[in-house]
Amino acid sequence: MAYLSDIEIAQQCRMKPITEIAEKAHVDEKYLEQYGRYKAKIDPALMAETDRKPGKLVLVTAITPTPAGEGKTTTTIGLADGLSRIGKDVTVALREPSLGPVFGVKGGAAGGGYAQVVPMEDINLHFTGDFHAIGAANNLLAAMLDNHIQQGNALGIDVKKIVWKRCVDMNDRQLRFVVDGLGGRVNGTPREDGFDITVASEIMAVFCLASDIHDLKERLGRIIVAYTYDDRPVTANDLKATGAMTALLKDALKPNLVQTLEGTPAFVHGGPFANIAHGCNSVMATRMAMRMGDYTVTEAGFGADLGAEKFLDIKCRMAGLVPDAVVIVGTVRALKMHGGLNKKQLDREDLVALERGIPNLLRHVRNIREVYGLPCVVAINRFPTDTDAEIELIIRKCRELGVNTVLSTVWAEGGKGGENLAREVVRLCEEEKGSFRFSYDLDLSIEEKLEAIVRKVYGGAGVTLTQTARQQMERLSALGFDRLPVCVAKTQYSFSDDPTLLGAPEGFTVTVRNLKVSAGAGFLVALTGDIMTMPGLPKSPAAERIDVDDNGKISGLF
Repeated sequence: MAYLSDIEIAQQCRMKPITEIAEKAHVDEKYLEQYGRYKAKIDPALMAETDRKPGKLVLVTAITPTPAGEGKTTTTIGLADGLSRIGKDVTVALREPSLGPVFGVKGGAAGGGYAQVVPMEDINLHFTGDFHAIGAANNLLAAMLDNHIQQGNALGIDVKKIVWKRCVDMNDRQLRFVVDGLGGRVNGTPREDGFDITVASEIMAVFCLASDIHDLKERLGRIIVAYTYDDRPVTANDLKATGAMTALLKDALKPNLVQTLEGTPAFVHGGPFANIAHGCNSVMATRMAMRMGDYTVTEAGFGADLGAEKFLDIKCRMAGLVPDAVVIVGTVRALKMHGGLNKKQLDREDLVALERGIPNLLRHVRNIREVYGLPCVVAINRFPTDTDAEIELIIRKCRELGVNTVLSTVWAEGGKGGENLAREVVRLCEEEKGSFRFSYDLDLSIEEKLEAIVRKVYGGAGVTLTQTARQQMERLSALGFDRLPVCVAKTQYSFSDDPTLLGAPEGFTVTVRNLKVSAGAGFLVALTGDIMTMPGLPKSPAAERIDVDDNGKISGLF
């Protein structure tokens, strides 16, 4: 049987004019700034002028990722459509895709199959220009930093202590390490430098955590770009760059409105790295989506140990949000990989491997219920090769923890395949009131916060700081940054910092090698290894298969 590709499915959709979607989302046309017929930005003034109260918030997260895939974004969209089909007033809030994965190997972030947001090509490419604005603001700050040094360096910046990089929204390994400022005195100061991908820029994290334009400006001004010869931090405010950066971002800050294949309003806005940043769509879009729907479905990047932890401990803490229910997505195939099978062995029934892998799912479930005090449901994306015995084993193991398991077929059936999951989510929101709490308090020391995350969320024995990290911790504490939340940058493929430790490992320690502050975003970043902030293209990148015909129709996007 031949299946349509994601782009073929999306191109067959008869989209509704964005004015109709806005009306469905209770957004008056006067707040719309249209980008063509099918996408628009929304004036944040709507939030001050609406009398609607925030609806229920549903977080979609997942088991620890594997090459077999989990389908978190697809489930998020399909669940929203499922809620709409059972008569709920619903919105969905998602991240914007980066061009890096789109042209690389991973693909975009607009869902898949019959659970997508559209116009798919626009969302995965330039969309409304938000990422370009973020990259421009990042690079303006870099230009003003180097210009300050060139024009006499009145702040006494040590060129060996510059921590700000330029960025581009593309996978380009050639730019990871560069030497610039060559060509003589008039062309700058020679120094080692490098590029990050745009989603790894701190400005992306700032953009997504800002509550309004005033807060954005305050956060931008606090960004640390370098240190002086006597180790004082130099900020964007010190360089007088804040106003111009804000000017570049003022329109991008307005949330974007699009639609799912089934016409559910979708707020797609922002997209920070889920490793060195918090991996969630913007606070402004989430809040707006909640005001415009009785139910809002959103997601967080990677597995629950990274995405959900940061959503709850960072985003919810800063924005004052509390999810009403959590969906943990998994597949039989991925759990069998956690049980030791390789990708070529997943099509046959193997209850032994599945039972070895299920503890990964169960630890995520316990974390959501016991560490964070939130009600949850397990959603299993069913594949044709999954057997009834394998599904029943997962259902039984989850039932022992008091959690229901629902099969999801949204990739193949869209909202219809998410109706059962939608009913369970509604039941959780209406009947099972949570008692939300964070995994650590802000008044703990940096090391105590790290210990809490490793022990409570990862299931490890503790944390080890290298001598370098300990010195950085002492320095950051002396500068007054020790009361910030902590964003742990580690592998997404394991609860530990070792990507080969699958399942639910125990007894491990996590080694923090470096600590740095994202002062604008408002969190510390604990690096447990070499975190790639500028990916490279694979041997056969997706870009090789993308084309446009004479009528402007794109093919091969996915």
